[in-house]
Amino acid sequence: MGVKALDHESLNENVKKVQYAVRGELYLRASELQKEGKKIIFTNVGNPHALGQRPLTFPRQVVALCQAPFLLDDPNVGLLFPADAIARAKHYLSMTPGGLGAYSDSRGLPGIRKEVAEFIERRDGYSSDPELIFLTDGASKGVMQILNCIIRGQGDGVLVPVPQYPLYSATISLCGGSLVPYYLDESANWGLDVNNLRESVAQARFNGITVRAMVIINPGNPTGQCLSEANLREILNFCHQENLVLLGDEVYQQNIYQDERPFISARKILMDMGQPISKEVQLVSFHTVSKGYWGECGQRGGYFEMTNIPPQTVDEIYKISSISLSPNVPAQIFMGLMVNPPKPGDISYLQYVRESKGILESLRRRARIMTDGFNSCKNVVCNFTEGAMYSFPQIRLPPKAIEAAKDAGKVPDVFYCLKLLEATGISTVPGSGFGQKEGVFHLRTTILPAEEDMPEIMSSFKKFNDDFMEQYEDVKM
Repeated sequence: MGVKALDHESLNENVKKVQYAVRGELYLRASELQKEGKKIIFTNVGNPHALGQRPLTFPRQVVALCQAPFLLDDPNVGLLFPADAIARAKHYLSMTPGGLGAYSDSRGLPGIRKEVAEFIERRDGYSSDPELIFLTDGASKGVMQILNCIIRGQGDGVLVPVPQYPLYSATISLCGGSLVPYYLDESANWGLDVNNLRESVAQARFNGITVRAMVIINPGNPTGQCLSEANLREILNFCHQENLVLLGDEVYQQNIYQDERPFISARKILMDMGQPISKEVQLVSFHTVSKGYWGECGQRGGYFEMTNIPPQTVDEIYKISSISLSPNVPAQIFMGLMVNPPKPGDISYLQYVRESKGILESLRRRARIMTDGFNSCKNVVCNFTEGAMYSFPQIRLPPKAIEAAKDAGKVPDVFYCLKLLEATGISTVPGSGFGQKEGVFHLRTTILPAEEDMPEIMSSFKKFNDDFMEQYEDVKM
């Protein structure tokens, strides 16, 4: 018998190159320990509901009615559901004659794309075209689709911030392209220096790579920083000069934990800059129902909006979307509800505001508890989480710990995170999974564990860390 197509040695090499640390070695070991009965705190992935965040009431009521439309015919429906949820369910069901079990247009339901466009217009102050908005199964599917269109082969590069969310490195590998890193400056609160971008592009070109696009993650994952208006202008000017498509990953735009740097979309700044830039820079922006105070990760709802993309290219992207026939229809309704929530005067408005505000205020407090907790530990330094859902502390590992990791055949921060997992049950992601400067080590944890559990988690982390540092410290005679 010869080698078969799905034998490991004959698989597509691009598949074997993919690394995805968020569900990597640490996660697999945590799952094993959980099966053995150990209590595991999964802080490795931004999965709010899995860590106890309660779903918002109004969107769940509306989707429940859409999933079971026969409830709308029940004379007692008004006793169980508020009138505005009933009205909204009827509104969405009128958009999809076959109900939630029928395919929609491959770009998503036109009525919901219109709601997304209206949300973007309210947010940015500039009109948005529903025909240039595609609904997707989470933002990740949209990112993969766009990168697949951009990357033609190994000679094509995409500028990606380092540290980066491994969706980008994994997808670029899968598409057969080249990741071109640009390093964020940890000492400047993970700031972005345009000179560093120029150096990265020059180095890539020297290596024979054509840089075609640039990714920004704002607010940052795993770094939690928010890009300033000045930074966004510099980035857009740079993309204009270098003829790059800008991919704006803006999925954490609701997750802001300070008042100095509010979220501003790349699209708003692009439009503010006026012509010629506002008409020439190609921009694709991504959003999702998985983050923010919604946290509906399992629903898989997202969208991307295209700015200054030629009509023929939009047609090609529509064609590729059509291969999957339709994005998830219930998730499209979640997206409609996220961009068009209850308004002042609606029956459900006060409850919606109370729930969403409660979640965001708690996340803000948790961001502070976690940052302060890490900074109280020996050999640990952590920037404040300005936005998103993560802390990314630097762990200053002693030489003896690095030596012990090498002896164990492990990358040093993987070694540290495995020890942390075994001792405390806290499942994190080593910084090497996101990229970091040579000889510098980090871990990423979400700020999502319940607020009442946070002091105990940080106390457990501190005890482990300080014992670890003492164990591996060079003893001075």
